Amino acid sequence: MENIKVIVWGIGTMGTLMAKILAEKEGVELVGALDSAPDKVGQPLSEITRISGHEKINVSRDTEEVLLMDADVVLLAVSSFMGETLEPIRKIIQNGKNVITIAEEWAYPRLTAPKESGEIDALARSRGVTVLGTGVNPGFVLDTLIIALSGTCSSIRKISAKRINDLSPFGPTVMKTQGVGCTPEEFRRGLEDGTIVGHIGFPQSIHMIASSLGIRLEKITQSIDPIISGIHRKTACADVRPGQVAGCSHRAEGWSGGEPVIILEHPQQVQPDAEGVETGDYINIEGIPNIQVAIKPEIPGGTATAALAVNMIPQVINAPAGLASMAELPVPSARLANFREFLK
Repeated sequence: MENIKVIVWGIGTMGTLMAKILAEKEGVELVGALDSAPDKVGQPLSEITRISGHEKINVSRDTEEVLLMDADVVLLAVSSFMGETLEPIRKIIQNGKNVITIAEEWAYPRLTAPKESGEIDALARSRGVTVLGTGVNPGFVLDTLIIALSGTCSSIRKISAKRINDLSPFGPTVMKTQGVGCTPEEFRRGLEDGTIVGHIGFPQSIHMIASSLGIRLEKITQSIDPIISGIHRKTACADVRPGQVAGCSHRAEGWSGGEPVIILEHPQQVQPDAEGVETGDYINIEGIPNIQVAIKPEIPGGTATAALAVNMIPQVINAPAGLASMAELPVPSARLANFREFLK
């Protein structure tokens, strides 16, 4: 029986992690790698991943050539934003391949971008493939996990959840959108011009929760504040001096009945432990019964996002054609056996 064949598009921090995880699995194999970075194009993938078995795969910038390869699914890790991933997703679908993207704006885009969602859903249905947006958040901690926990409640008054995490594993794109390394004044200007957006995906997560539970939302409000570092912090992709921004604290509220009923908070920064901040994921559901869940430290964003994308491959191949969300697919799980065993 043939292996499930996978292409990774975007060999950055997340794409490299996905490639490494794929190399450890049975019944699935990486057959192609796409990236546009000059220092990666033409290089054997093994030079980037340091994984044996990737020597015969060269990183290519030729999307048309790579997408013509025999493959079942493309893992897309090039951007957080719909505007920058819409055309790549179109190309993948047109080549008859399933798509799993970690772009946050694709986690639940039906209400935030109905036109684009409708187009991709229709195109995917016409080609018999499935498109899924996933990741640790959005995609799991502050939406899918909450939805699963709510299944044990007979009634719910309010949902409050907070993810306090370490940004250190992420690449330059995430650092830029969080304002890491800029001054407080640059942070303010970044909020105004849209280059700093805080956590990407709160509207998607809130809509996913509300739609799953049948909550009729009136509005979603958001606030973003900088987290200022008191010490020097340095990671592979960030250099933060005292007085500069180490991350941001982002809060979003979904309102119904004149009050916030879904409250999500995401204070995230590089090396939070350097100033005594304990990371963790916290969910509080006020209802019958009350539910309080604490995961400490937080589920690691980088590894978890890459693992979710890889682990959802069988779910996506099995799913009906069209645009899907994590709330609509079977519960995610680790794939410890041959991937082929999970296909219908």
